[in-house]
Amino acid sequence: MVTVRQRKSGLKAEPGKNMSDLSAQQKVTQRPAGRFSPHRSGLLSMVLVRLFYGVLVVLAVSMLIFAGVQLLPGNAATAILGQSATPDAIRELNLQLGLDKPAVSRYLSWLFGVLHGDFGTSFSTREAISGPLFTRLGNTLFLAGCTAAIAVPLALLIGFISVRYHGSVIDTLLNAITRATVALPEFFSGYLLILIFAITLAWAPSNSSITADMPLTAKLSAISLPCATLVLAILGHMSNMTRVALIAAQSSAYVDTALLKGLSPSRILWRHVLPNAVGPIINVVAINLAYLMVGVVIVENVFVYPGLGQYMVDSISKRDIPVMQDCALLLAGIYILLNLLADVMALVANPRLRHNR
Repeated sequence: MVTVRQRKSGLKAEPGKNMSDLSAQQKVTQRPAGRFSPHRSGLLSMVLVRLFYGVLVVLAVSMLIFAGVQLLPGNAATAILGQSATPDAIRELNLQLGLDKPAVSRYLSWLFGVLHGDFGTSFSTREAISGPLFTRLGNTLFLAGCTAAIAVPLALLIGFISVRYHGSVIDTLLNAITRATVALPEFFSGYLLILIFAITLAWAPSNSSITADMPLTAKLSAISLPCATLVLAILGHMSNMTRVALIAAQSSAYVDTALLKGLSPSRILWRHVLPNAVGPIINVVAINLAYLMVGVVIVENVFVYPGLGQYMVDSISKRDIPVMQDCALLLAGIYILLNLLADVMALVANPRLRHNR
């Protein structure tokens, strides 16, 4: 005879088994709760694996950067001394700069120096690179941060409006404008903004030079045009992908249930659709911020902005090998880090990605 306690425990009484056997079976089937759940430990292991792969990618990129710099035409000593320099003078300068050593030795010396915080000495100025390098990096991050502060909320707002009025004239118009901004290259947008707002209307400066002692308002005024150029570069893709993620979440069954309950479309969008689409949206934002670090190189040179991108391009014209390598590695490291962050956030937001298919 099966008792009420047996029904609650989910165990069936079998012939030849008494209550003590059933209790032992119940103890065996129960697993003690560990401190960390399997899902949490699995997520941690996947994050660690991606961090390991990220380190390997940075190492491979450092090799490609070093090899690419070595393949550039010309000679650093000739660029410093000029075309009229004698072979003895060039040989002596190569000896001083360490360019006479084997390529493997120079690569390992540069890599170990970067790992210990020593970015080397500039060939052109004969000064430590770390000072101007991090000053330029701060300027680049300031420009990228201001761009993200404008582009991310604006892209989300455009995506929400497109989904709220999906299929209407507003949706079609916004979709056409954002797709047009995606097609425009950064240098074209930059020169177009200079022509309109700096030359024709004289509302903003064409030269976006800033210094450390400038007030914040003056800095914001100086970077208005490069910031607008970068906003146009990433706004279209972010808003379109936000729209796609929201439309995909809106086609779920729980949205139909909310409509049957009589909830307004705006309430459904904010309370039910957005929380389920936040994972893909965060992933898209992080990827576009990584792309922003690539586009900033072009925009800084268009507007003569004293950032890391302009520093790298100037070093290429001067054949300043250590500066070239450090700038390229730093930009690549930031790009890889932001893509890694996007990958991790996608794993956190979407548990289905944690399981092998």
